[in-house]
Amino acid sequence: MNGISDRQLMAERLESLKAGLVGGFSLCFAFAIASLINTLVLAKYFPRLASLQIDFDWHWCVSGAIAAICGLLFGVTYRYIIRSDKNPQLKAGGVLAFGFVRGLTQIEVGWNADILPCVVLAGESVLWFAIAAIAVDTAIQFGWLTSFPSI
Repeated sequence: MNGISDRQLMAERLESLKAGLVGGFSLCFAFAIASLINTLVLAKYFPRLASLQIDFDWHWCVSGAIAAICGLLFGVTYRYIIRSDKNPQLKAGGVLAFGFVRGLTQIEVGWNADILPCVVLAGESVLWFAIAAIAVDTAIQFGWLTSFPSI
């Protein structure tokens, strides 16, 4: 196993799981805040964004669960992307990659309808992953997580 013991491997897996949990919780939190802002502000005061209004029902819960899963996957991956390097391009690239994949998919789905709400949702996606990155970075700085060692 390239000089890595089973104990070290398990420790790295646990750190990745913790990074995933931090990412999942932070993305779910960002989703909830964005849902409130969309419903209480954007949909109410901007008629073109009325489609952003959300009913807090089981569809919203499923969307929140999907956001949490995306955040979990992001947290695990982000920990491996940034390693112990201090490269801001890696950090921004990871955030933009996840945010654009999610956001551009939303734009594509809404292409035949009013595009403006989809563009707002795409921007939110990038913001959500930026919030998750900040949460993982903060957890690393406080010592709650360890960064993946550089090779």
